Amino acid sequence: MNRGITKQAARAFLARWKALKDIERRELQETPMVEKFRQLEALMQSASAFGWGGEDHAATKAVRSRWRLLRERYRA
Repeated sequence: MNRGITKQAARAFLARWKALKDIERRELQETPMVEKFRQLEALMQSASAFGWGGEDHAATKAVRSRWRLLRERYRA
């Protein structure tokens, strides 16, 4: 019982994904810039709704400090 995929099926699968990618690229190119900005705005608002907004400056500072220390100690 062979459950593998045939070359023909694999080629058909790849052809479908290529067609889908082409359609998506065309849609993105045809989307007006105003609509793209609206979509971006909606994404940004949803991020803050999930509590992902804002930056933890103390945590960022600590991470940067650790990276600086690593670079200094392991610099060739």
